[in-house]
Amino acid sequence: MADDDRSPEDEFQELLRSLLGQGGTLGPEQLERLAGMGIDPAMLQQMMRQLQGAFAGGGDGSIDWSATRTQALHLANKDGHGISSGDRQDFSDAFGLATLWLSEATTIADLPVPPRALTRGAWVEATLPVWQELAEPVATSIADALTAALEAQAPEDMQSMIAGAGRLLRTVGGSLFAAQLGAVVGKLSLEVVSGGDVGIPVMPDGEAAILPQNFADFGRDLEIDDDQLALALATRELAHARLFRHARWLRLHVISQVTDFARGIHVDTDALEDLAARFDPSQPDELRTALESGVLLPQRSEAQSAALARLEHLLATIEGWVDVVAADATTRLPSAGRIAEAVRRRRAVGGPAEQAMASLVGLELRPRRLREAAAMWRAITDAVGREARDGLWDYPDLMPAPSDIDDPSRLIARLEAHARGEAPERDEMDDALDALLASADATSERDAPSDHDAPGDAPGDGAPGDGAAGDPRDEGPAGPRPV
Repeated sequence: MADDDRSPEDEFQELLRSLLGQGGTLGPEQLERLAGMGIDPAMLQQMMRQLQGAFAGGGDGSIDWSATRTQALHLANKDGHGISSGDRQDFSDAFGLATLWLSEATTIADLPVPPRALTRGAWVEATLPVWQELAEPVATSIADALTAALEAQAPEDMQSMIAGAGRLLRTVGGSLFAAQLGAVVGKLSLEVVSGGDVGIPVMPDGEAAILPQNFADFGRDLEIDDDQLALALATRELAHARLFRHARWLRLHVISQVTDFARGIHVDTDALEDLAARFDPSQPDELRTALESGVLLPQRSEAQSAALARLEHLLATIEGWVDVVAADATTRLPSAGRIAEAVRRRRAVGGPAEQAMASLVGLELRPRRLREAAAMWRAITDAVGREARDGLWDYPDLMPAPSDIDDPSRLIARLEAHARGEAPERDEMDDALDALLASADATSERDAPSDHDAPGDAPGDGAPGDGAAGDPRDEGPAGPRPV
């Protein structure tokens, strides 16, 4: 292709690729071409040095998540320790005893693979796919908004060039976000004690784990024997992993609710345009700070607030069940109550890394009604036993509603009636279903052919609507609606 036939997009992308191939340095030819485009060469050269990694993905508009992994592992391994054979054996023994105790406290089956002790870096590697899935909708929103803001700030005579390079600009915004996500996940690896510590299923399905280095940090100020602490935390971790393994729908349910919330996030374009207007490419720290602080995420919409309330209810329901089951399994531990209270307080407050996640993605992962949910599960356990309680996790429709946390008496009454073989009390759903069926019947009868339209259809020959034996509408409901 002749030089004169190249579009502004081709020319700009070729120049950027050339710069990146040279590590961000400019030669005489590039300087001359930049001057002809009206671009400050010094500013662009410095930007190339700062953002070279962001462009490494090729500028196809996709987000390069390798920056997340690199940054997370850098922080996780910076002061990370290996796992001694003694620690590995100690936690293996703790998990073994916790498995036996849990079998007495829940009817949910054991895990198919043995639990393991993880380093901080290994935890990052194991959980990174889930963090990426949760953050991708937000990263896409920020990247698109950054592109639009920069296009709005560009001079009119550069619009065609900026528009042509939009995919590259989108890559920059997405890669900056990916790097920030890596920083948050890396900091989380310094705080989490177990695989289920953050409340959502970030570990692979059916796997449980403890991080010995962070376990030591967690127990340092509690003045509790390490053996008791290891048993208590191993029991909680196994209960969490067992629950998600048993209720196969639950993992997808939690992650889909998080991603649904994230897809509703829209970047504050006014704040971003203000940032773009004074943005100095040679000093990208201001953009990083804006991403970290959450200033680019506007106030939640009503739909997002409702989605967050549903997610918080689900997380509280999960954590409340784990609390009750772990408490029943660890009655032999003298310090079980103190350990459970320390865990609840830690989950309620959250650490710095969890707060950073809230700023970056706009999502808080702390269950606000954990104590109330635990009280509900305790009441259910006392009333109907472990099997009926654990059976509520079999299907999403059986899950306790927020109103059940407020007052579990109606849910308990339904479970007790079901255990006695009684049909559940009618509710608004039953009335709505009957009205729908009655409407369908009326429509069917109205549309049915009359006698003169179908002479062969005499009354009593089994035609629809004639009351003949075998008409399913004459049989009534098939049975009680599932509890």
